[in-house]
Amino acid sequence: MTSDTPGGARSRGLLSRLRRARSSPRSKARRRLGAAVRLLAALTLAGGAYTVFAPGLQAQDTPQLTTAAQEGKALFDTSCVTCHGRNAQGIEGRGPSLIGVGSASVEFQVGTGRMPLPRQEAQAERKPPVFNDDEIRQLAQYVQELGGGPQLPEGENLHQGADVAEGGRLFRLNCSSCHSFGGGGGALSSGKFAPNLRPANDRQIYAAMLTGPQNMPVFGDNQLRPDQKADIIAYVQETLAKDRDPGGLNLGRLGPSTEGVAIFLVGIVALVFASLWIAGKS
Repeated sequence: MTSDTPGGARSRGLLSRLRRARSSPRSKARRRLGAAVRLLAALTLAGGAYTVFAPGLQAQDTPQLTTAAQEGKALFDTSCVTCHGRNAQGIEGRGPSLIGVGSASVEFQVGTGRMPLPRQEAQAERKPPVFNDDEIRQLAQYVQELGGGPQLPEGENLHQGADVAEGGRLFRLNCSSCHSFGGGGGALSSGKFAPNLRPANDRQIYAAMLTGPQNMPVFGDNQLRPDQKADIIAYVQETLAKDRDPGGLNLGRLGPSTEGVAIFLVGIVALVFASLWIAGKS
């Protein structure tokens, strides 16, 4: 039995302090445990939400290929992956990256038989194409959807209604220094050369101007407008690619160089014979 003496009051105060001391660690532990449980619940909820929504977001970030591009990918994986890599990122010492080259570059390189390239040389020469037109378009579509880049206009005739005379002026200004005035091509440095333009069709000429293959400069729309490209194609197809040699022997259509050599040789021979004839008569 307790009393109201000072000793009893001290004992009751001591007991209350002991109770508070024992309850305080338990209350802190409960708070820490509660915080940990709430944090774990929040992390579980966030992880579940990510698991539910992440596949949909990934599907939006990775666009699906069209049917033509899927068929082009199958061709790429069997014929091009060795040099250009599984994702067309290129392989050092074998083949460049195709990211950003566009369908125009594929149509030119594959359509003219320059690709697939059997071996590394100074220049890829024109050969019969390995793929047919449909397969070339499928490969081009796959590369286009993979990394984007220059594209060709639709259709096979890209010079209909173009100005042939203006195309001739533009050709002599921008193209004749390499391809010669007659479009027969010409030699460049390090074993390279500008090819003959006569076998090229409209799409190949347009693609060459748009992408600048090998040593050729790129003639983008800022350098030559689409209508000016059509004018040049018209001049090449209507004038240079047809068998029109009003002067007689075309001398390989290599321009004034061969013509000058021929005139010099013919003139010298004529002068020699004339000199011998005059000497004989005298």
